[in-house]
Amino acid sequence: MSIVTLLLLAAALGTDAFSMCLAIGLTGVRRSQILLISITVLVFHIAMPLSGWYVGELVGNLLGNVAAVIGASILIFLGVRMLRDVIKKDPENPPRIMVINTWGLLLLAASVSMDALSVGFTLGTQKVNLMLAVGVFGLVAGVMTFGGLCLGRLLGRVAGERAQLLGGFILIGIGIKLFF
Repeated sequence: MSIVTLLLLAAALGTDAFSMCLAIGLTGVRRSQILLISITVLVFHIAMPLSGWYVGELVGNLLGNVAAVIGASILIFLGVRMLRDVIKKDPENPPRIMVINTWGLLLLAASVSMDALSVGFTLGTQKVNLMLAVGVFGLVAGVMTFGGLCLGRLLGRVAGERAQLLGGFILIGIGIKLFF
């Protein structure tokens, strides 16, 4: 597999992380959260293909379906909460998505990394340098996550309430897409 093909595959795997983190960034995240989320997604985009490589397609399909349902439900919940907070307009408690607890962070990273699990199995059937591949996947996903969070944060500051509404709809849309 050429490096260009590897980079294209990595970018495709990172698009879920980018779009979800763009929506999360719209609500406002702290710099420490941006770094923590980006590193966690990077690690998951390395661990998931490795797991897929070693565990195989059957387990990947089972975990993928369960994690997709959980991840989709969380995204829809967060999106609805964002919309409710914007409509409610509580000036003392501005809407924010806090991904600071361990479970929320792990579920976020798992939900955007599930497709990398099955890609790992596929890589096992090809003549691919596994460590190079998962390293590229992790770095690209980490950079795309960081970029999505930062861009979302910037747009959230500029567009304010409308950006939060957009972020809520994006999260709900991604959540619904994960169900199908």
